[in-house]
Amino acid sequence: MNQNLAKKVIQVKHLVTHYDGRKILNDVSLDVNQGEIMVIMGGSGSGKSTLLRYMLGLKKPTSGSIELLGNDITKMTSNEMHQMMKKIGVSFQGGALFGSMSVAENIQLPLNEHTSLDQKTMQIMSQMKLEVVNLAGFGDLMPSQLSGGMVKRAALARAIILDPRLLFFDEPSAGLDPVVSAELDELILRLRDAMNMTIVVVTHELDSAFKIADRITILDRGKILMCGTVDEVRNSDNQRIYNLLHRQPRKDTVNVDEYLHRLTGQNLNTR
Repeated sequence: MNQNLAKKVIQVKHLVTHYDGRKILNDVSLDVNQGEIMVIMGGSGSGKSTLLRYMLGLKKPTSGSIELLGNDITKMTSNEMHQMMKKIGVSFQGGALFGSMSVAENIQLPLNEHTSLDQKTMQIMSQMKLEVVNLAGFGDLMPSQLSGGMVKRAALARAIILDPRLLFFDEPSAGLDPVVSAELDELILRLRDAMNMTIVVVTHELDSAFKIADRITILDRGKILMCGTVDEVRNSDNQRIYNLLHRQPRKDTVNVDEYLHRLTGQNLNTR
């Protein structure tokens, strides 16, 4: 894919966010192209899950903009954001299925919220999506009756029930054994190719990231270290990226004054 000619369907520009007065994301800029699988990686506390929440419009940033399908969601009203969510699918970490509802009822939730379809049509649509994720015949079961991998696939079926243009995943392989994880990777690739979706995946699983990604964005301490192809990331000479890829512990020396400054917001040099 020619990155210069590709249509940009997600554009994050100079994003800055805070939590309890502490800066979490610091001047983050990121583009995602039509039909691309963008993987966002980083160590614990790097800001990758925070970035996902802001890209979904769950929170308003301190500054910067986030454009989805050409619209800045940071300026949208709640009704406008409700309309935007019809074009977006989200598969949360752990699946987030409602335990009191059957698998089919869980999958139909977006249809109940965003459409006025009759019950029979919704049942047919949910059956079709269950077939897409290889869960045909499991619609009447309860989530507690499914394995971890099946819960992930059921959550994916719910995420794609409205045939979204954008699909977001939060840690799709977390807690799965290597075989099931590989099967889910294959499913993600098939979905992208069959439905021409643009997919953003937040993960810490290196094998999965290298298999499915067109490009990988690596976050560290709220900043983007690098955004590039799998080969570019693998061949990076950045020490922090090397540590992440080879599971090497950080050897940073903590500056006590700097730490207290970040914690309290006070200039300790003026004491």
